[in-house]
Amino acid sequence: MEDLIRELMGNEKLFIVVIIAGAITVMSIIKAFTSMVTGLAGERTRREVAAYIAEGSMTPEQGQKLLGKKNNGTRGCG
Repeated sequence: MEDLIRELMGNEKLFIVVIIAGAITVMSIIKAFTSMVTGLAGERTRREVAAYIAEGSMTPEQGQKLLGKKNNGTRGCG
């Protein structure tokens, strides 16, 4: 392991490539995690609005407005 570290420190170009590759990997993982958390939060919000609509404390139009969806004149799924 020490030999690998010495090799990296001795070869500046290789060191820079390893740092850039590591940064790209870390940023990709963070992006994927952020996307996953955002998707789960959006789905949770949709479920809560659907529950309010089902219990009658909110109209479907209010739910659409709250979620930012535009009514295109269709009914049902989609």
